Amino acid sequence: MDILNHAQLLAILILPVLFAITVHEAAHGWAAGRLGDRTARLLGRVTLNPLKHIDPIGTLLVPLVTFFLTGFLFGWAKPVPVDVRNLRQPRRDMALVALAGPGANLVMAILWGLAIQLALALWSISPWVAQPLAYMGAAGVLINVLLMVLNLFPLLPLDGGRVLNALLPRRLALPFARLEPYGLILLVILLVTGVLGTLLHPLIELAISLMPGAGVVRELFMT
Repeated sequence: MDILNHAQLLAILILPVLFAITVHEAAHGWAAGRLGDRTARLLGRVTLNPLKHIDPIGTLLVPLVTFFLTGFLFGWAKPVPVDVRNLRQPRRDMALVALAGPGANLVMAILWGLAIQLALALWSISPWVAQPLAYMGAAGVLINVLLMVLNLFPLLPLDGGRVLNALLPRRLALPFARLEPYGLILLVILLVTGVLGTLLHPLIELAISLMPGAGVVRELFMT
């Protein structure tokens, strides 16, 4: 397979990035609705329309810049509003709402992996179709695994932080929740110092190894 130049790489990254973030956010809203809070649905956030979810800086510019400069995908979308007062069992349900986003990324990673398998099956028949499909599938696997693992990091305001907050005893959950305003700053520090990559890289490698088409992902983006 040929090495991509920056323009080609950007072209194959845009669609997987938009899908990864859009479906992630829509999954939060869908889960909240199933658990009693219709706030996101009433605001039109349970949708696959990316315009409802993207933040021009956090969803497009920052992920692409950090991926090209560090090899690590970092970004954010407009947060989906959840009114915890409407949830049936607030602590448990907030954890489930949080898990819905990374869960959506897991499903998408598997689907992109299956797209790689399809591309390999088509390679001898239509290489001009198979090659871009393989590249996009590999990008989709990588991006969704990165977002899944990153969002499960146990630090607020990430999804993993919300899960940890729900699991902690109440006497510990409250002081942990007070750290949320500083969470993004701490996350950026961990990213730029390389600590975040060191912590998450083994988990990313493991998750990718379990995906369909893992060999293609490694060949195209991890060598």
